[in-house]
Amino acid sequence: MPVLFLSHGAPPLVDDQQWVRQLAQWAKKLPRPKSILIVSAHWESAPLTIGATTDAAPLVYDFWGFPQRFYDVTYPAPGAPGLADQIESLTPHSHGVVRLPSRGLDHGAYVPLTVMYPEADIPVLQISLPSLEPEALLTLGERLRPLREQGVLIVGSGFTTHGLPFLTDPRADAVPPSWSVEFDQWAHETLAAGDVGELLNFQNSAPGMPYAHPTTEHFAPLFVALGASNDPEQVPQQVIDGYWMGLAKRSVQLI
Repeated sequence: MPVLFLSHGAPPLVDDQQWVRQLAQWAKKLPRPKSILIVSAHWESAPLTIGATTDAAPLVYDFWGFPQRFYDVTYPAPGAPGLADQIESLTPHSHGVVRLPSRGLDHGAYVPLTVMYPEADIPVLQISLPSLEPEALLTLGERLRPLREQGVLIVGSGFTTHGLPFLTDPRADAVPPSWSVEFDQWAHETLAAGDVGELLNFQNSAPGMPYAHPTTEHFAPLFVALGASNDPEQVPQQVIDGYWMGLAKRSVQLI
């Protein structure tokens, strides 16, 4: 299976027909996964924490102020207890793994999955971000890499820019601010150059910082995806680009 980094957006992003069309078409071109392992920007917990493994686990509506229809969404996917066991076996004892059976899928996980696999018939497992340090997340991705050979689709779900405090226009088609454009172009060029060292140092070297990521959890899943790829320096396929509310939707596929 390939590895994905996608910009998931807030729940109203499903009203963006272009994003929905692009994401659905992307999923149709992928080999069908046997299961999906997703790391979302919206769950930070150390040590590495494994979420619910039961069928039709409850969702985590970790947002507020939206119309009721966004709280009525369901995604009754099968659980993936066997995948959870494999992750434990791939984790060094010194790092430890915690299970949190009550923790369902948050919107960074289920929102894109409702578009990509709307039938909710593929087992899904979410794990936490155990750190925000890029090097540690790259190592985590490397440990997870063998799962791909067993048909597991590994997804890092974040957002290429996420400077919410600095947005001034709430419209979906707002003109992106300069810091968002500059960071997005840097991300595009740096990924295309395979410059992993520059990506790891994004907080210090990327233009548009710290406005593009005043907190870094939405860029962090990219490093899990890079680590899980066969070669982090290989040029990824740029699948989705553009902006939503001025934030960069850039999403990539790695092999």
